[in-house]
Amino acid sequence: MDFSPFILTLRLALFTTLILFFLGIPLAYWLAYSKYRIKYAVEAIVSLPLVLPPTVLGFYLLLAFSPENALGAFLDEFVDLRLVFTFPGLVLASVIYSLPFMVQPLRSGFTSIPKSWLDTAQALGKGRWITLTRVLLPNMRSALLTAAVLSFAHTVGEFGVVLMVGGNIPEETRVISVAIYNEVEAMNYEQANKYSLLLIGFSFLVLLITYWVNHDKNRVLGYD
Repeated sequence: MDFSPFILTLRLALFTTLILFFLGIPLAYWLAYSKYRIKYAVEAIVSLPLVLPPTVLGFYLLLAFSPENALGAFLDEFVDLRLVFTFPGLVLASVIYSLPFMVQPLRSGFTSIPKSWLDTAQALGKGRWITLTRVLLPNMRSALLTAAVLSFAHTVGEFGVVLMVGGNIPEETRVISVAIYNEVEAMNYEQANKYSLLLIGFSFLVLLITYWVNHDKNRVLGYD
């Protein structure tokens, strides 16, 4: 069995999750504590991938990244970066598509922190960065873990967006979901079954470890 689609999928999920952490934490912090009403519009935009068909998002990303359009032409000519049918394009599309799966758990984690803790940190003269890194993030580890697992698992299971933006190039953009589709289309059900079982087994293992870690942590803290 060719494992290259599975390895490529893991690379994509890892890069996507890491980038989403750097984008999701400040964005979720702002959505949780900002008093500007525009945050509701921002939150709606961030959450669009939850309700839009993946092919719709993939279609517009394909148009935006195409060298025939302004953004794609600018990136191709001045940055020497082509995003259509390339791995960097897959990463960017996956970041956009999985953004709500990172932001929403983090936002819930921020809002679960008692306001008195923030008031105490402010009274002690702690800045926002110190409050974030010393008070908020250490006390929302479950939210951080949930956000990471959801983003990673969602990226592993992507199909419509990655097919539209990345196409089906072996060892470059052919992730495991696309590989399964190829085998089914070719009526090679045995190979499709192998890929599917590999994906099911991996996903189950990731979730099992996540629940195990969360359960052990809650038991140590006396929540269970």
